[in-house]
Amino acid sequence: MLKFKATNTVFAIVLLALLLYDRNEGLPFWIYIALILIYFLFLAYGSAVLSAQFFLPVKCKGEGQSNTIAITFDDGPIQGNTETILEILKSYNVAAAFFCIGNRVMENPSLTKRIHEAGHLVGNHSYWHKATFDLQSASKIAKELSDTDEAISKVIGLKPNFFRPPYGVTNPMVAKAVRMGGYKTIGWSVRSFDTVIKDGTVLLNRITKSLKGGDVILLHDYSNTTLAILPALLDHITKLGLKIVRVDALLNEKAYV
Repeated sequence: MLKFKATNTVFAIVLLALLLYDRNEGLPFWIYIALILIYFLFLAYGSAVLSAQFFLPVKCKGEGQSNTIAITFDDGPIQGNTETILEILKSYNVAAAFFCIGNRVMENPSLTKRIHEAGHLVGNHSYWHKATFDLQSASKIAKELSDTDEAISKVIGLKPNFFRPPYGVTNPMVAKAVRMGGYKTIGWSVRSFDTVIKDGTVLLNRITKSLKGGDVILLHDYSNTTLAILPALLDHITKLGLKIVRVDALLNEKAYV
C-alpha cells in the first residue's frame, strides 16, 4: 500500500490531471467528490490499520522462519490483574512485554518495578490513553510520551525505546511526535480482541488458530478472560514447538535508550 507522502503525491497528480482535462473537455463535479472520498478512505485505513505503516514505520512481527514468538500486554499496570499475570508468567518461566500507561505507572510504582525486576520489558503506551490521544497536536502527544518516559524512568531507571499507539491508531501528528522522541513503534501480528471477547474458548481459538513463528500477540492486563486462558495459551504454544521471547529479542531491537 502507498504511504502517506506517496499517497498525497499521487492524488495531487490525479487532481491536477483532472483539472487540466476539465478545463478543456469538462467533467461532472461528482468526479472530484469521488476523488476526495477515495483519498479520505486511504487516510482512514492508514490511521486504523497499524500494520499498514501508512504514517510511520512499525515493527509488527519477527522473522517468519523463526520458532519464536512474543507476548505483549497493554494498558497496565493494574492492581490484581497484573500481579496474576506475573505469577502465571513466572510459573512458566516466560518473559513478556508490558506497554504501560504513564499515569498508571505513577499510581503503581511498586508494581511497575516488579514487572521490570521479573525480567519483563516495560514500554510506553501514552500517559492518559484517552480516546482523543491522536487528535492532539504533535507537541502535546510528544509531551504525553515524554511524561510517560519520565514516570517509567523514575521507577526502573531506564527510558523506554518502544512505543505502542493507543488503540493502534496513527496519523501525521502521532508520527511527528514519534520522530521527535526517536521511538520504535511496536505493533502486533495477532490481535486477540480480548477487550471484547468474554468467552475463553472463543478467545483462545482466535489467538491460536494460525499462530506461527515471528508472531507478536496483543493482550491486555485488564481482561479477565485473558487471565483465565493464559495458562492454556502458554501450554498450547509449547505444544506447537514455539518458544516465547521478549519482543525486543524477537525484533532484534533495543528495549531502552
